[in-house]
Amino acid sequence: MTSSPTRSAPQSSPSAPRAWQRMLSGRRLNLLDPSPLDVEIEDIAHGLSRTARWNGQTTGENIFSVAQHALLVERLARRAAPDIDRRWRMAVLLHDAPEYVIGDMISPFKAVIGGDYKAVEARLLAAISLRFGLPATWPEPLVKIVKAADRSAAYLEATRLAGFASDEARRLFGQPTRLDPALEAEYLTPWTAASAKDRFLARFEELVS
Repeated sequence: MTSSPTRSAPQSSPSAPRAWQRMLSGRRLNLLDPSPLDVEIEDIAHGLSRTARWNGQTTGENIFSVAQHALLVERLARRAAPDIDRRWRMAVLLHDAPEYVIGDMISPFKAVIGGDYKAVEARLLAAISLRFGLPATWPEPLVKIVKAADRSAAYLEATRLAGFASDEARRLFGQPTRLDPALEAEYLTPWTAASAKDRFLARFEELVS
């Protein structure tokens, strides 16, 4: 696994609201000024494997986690763009990594609260990207690949797990890229948190090796 240098914990006055989260690794990640030095892949995998997609409104004994979603998106991106290099595959895998800190806010709630969350999300993604050797701002062709694969995953999850009819999902998410039926069944059967974490970490290690 990767590791990063130690830096001192963020300081705040007694009256200031706490803007950092303590991770199981011991890191304290400041949401207002996130540092790449406070980002650990184990924390990301742990948090994403316990964060539910669709607000938990999915079928199955286990939640469908953001970690499993990230693996599905990366697989769909490889299907749609087979020549994408390993570095950008890692970026696809990490596209929702900020949610290990801020959770997975469903689209209707984002519409209610407006765009303020985007600034926090962008700062976190920039810090995460820098931590793992990616540019703080991703190139537009990569962003398009991520968005297309993300929408395909949303369609598949919506129709297989979240109770959406195909026509409704197609209106919301577009025509999806598809995987072979066996792969779709594997990636759309909710895994345990432990399995999602292990598989996320294993794929990350494949992409950085």
